[in-house]
Amino acid sequence: MKKPLNSLRILGPALVLAALVTGAGTVWVWAKSTSDWRAHGGAAFDAGVTLYYALQNGTAPPEGVTLTSLPPVDQGHATAGSFRQIAGTPPAARITIVPILPDAANQITGAAVTMAILSPDLTYSLADLPHRDGQTAAETMGAITRKMATFCSDPVVVVRMGDGDWLRVDGNPVWGCAAAPADLRILVTLLAVVTTSILMTLSLNLSASFLTFAEQLRNRRRVGGPTRYEPEGPQELQSIIGAVNSYLEIEREQLAGRAAVLSGVSHDLGTPAARLRLRAAFVQDPELRQKFEADIDSMTAIIESVLTYTHAEMGAEEPRKLSLTSLIDAIVVNYQDMGRPVTLRPAKDVIVQGGQSIFMSRQGYGVVSNDRDTVVFGRPVSLERAITNLIENALKYGRRATISLLADAQSATVIIEDEGSDSTAAEIEDLLAPFQRGENTTTIDGHGLGLTIVSTIAKLHGGTLTFEDTAAGVSARLLIQRN
Repeated sequence: MKKPLNSLRILGPALVLAALVTGAGTVWVWAKSTSDWRAHGGAAFDAGVTLYYALQNGTAPPEGVTLTSLPPVDQGHATAGSFRQIAGTPPAARITIVPILPDAANQITGAAVTMAILSPDLTYSLADLPHRDGQTAAETMGAITRKMATFCSDPVVVVRMGDGDWLRVDGNPVWGCAAAPADLRILVTLLAVVTTSILMTLSLNLSASFLTFAEQLRNRRRVGGPTRYEPEGPQELQSIIGAVNSYLEIEREQLAGRAAVLSGVSHDLGTPAARLRLRAAFVQDPELRQKFEADIDSMTAIIESVLTYTHAEMGAEEPRKLSLTSLIDAIVVNYQDMGRPVTLRPAKDVIVQGGQSIFMSRQGYGVVSNDRDTVVFGRPVSLERAITNLIENALKYGRRATISLLADAQSATVIIEDEGSDSTAAEIEDLLAPFQRGENTTTIDGHGLGLTIVSTIAKLHGGTLTFEDTAAGVSARLLIQRN
């Protein structure tokens, strides 16, 4: 037995703690990155405001920004609007022309600023720049430099005040790619998604381990499951599996002991029964002799019925694939060879309702033919015994038995209908308990275990045994799972 490697008492708090750490770390990194970018944009805005006043008043440019007058040749290119001809501009540069009007109070004496931004890969959108009443020209230039800081482009910027000379503005140390802080928001989001997926997978795997074991345990008898289960999963599940294994072992021992006792009783009663039968043969009174022999046969049959029920309850027979259609055909032929009134009703096609089509508002229908072999995964001897018991029950309580088979993808139903039965479906269902017999026990042979055996076999195959009233009598419906 493997030692438990984990426990829900450890994994539960660990998963919760990991989720809290992941969430807190994601929020902190996101907030820190957002704050850094806000500060970067603020520094670029302040540099743009200071740059405007430097151009207007001739004061010193902001820290990290240098102003250089263009050579005469480049002055001519810039004045003519041929900015791509300026030396040092990126090839196939994208040009953004930004006119900045003077403040309303200085429109008479002030001069407009013309800025040309030459970016190697983008054109800056000016429509979304902030604008408000009373906004100064310096604030407008600050908004432009903040927009340049938002993108990693390292543009070439030339500017002039009014009709003055064109100046090259080198502000990449302020708004260029190298000055931008590391944006970890996308990375931390991806890490949070991956971490959350891992935590959810671990949580779902823990839940799935319990559900898987429950499903295995639920279908253990139907599919011939193992006699014991290997402890795996969290420590609590391993403890449950250990308890189940102990219970299954005790159950097997009890059933085996019961079968051994009954087998021993049956064997031990064989010799006295034989002596009683021999002595009964010397009884002179024929009626008394017949009663003795009937009692001996009844006693022996009761023991055999109990043995049959115990073996069915133990599910000792290994399940395998078999043709239920062929099995029913063989049973019906055997009865017909003995002249018994047992018939097989031809299978009917099953109409299956389909889903709605995108081309039609109505639902479609399909027809599934029941002419094909119905293959099931079951115990052939047990199923033959169950069907035979139901046929015998129909012949006892009615004049004849009619068998039919209905099947779909999940289950198969064997229907045995009697004719002329005086009993109702409710009365027959009351006889499913062991040793329960109807009111006509004086005229019908049996020991009250036939339907109990059939019900047990149905449960072994994941199905049920039910009864329905019909116009002619009662129909028994033996439903079993196909897989």
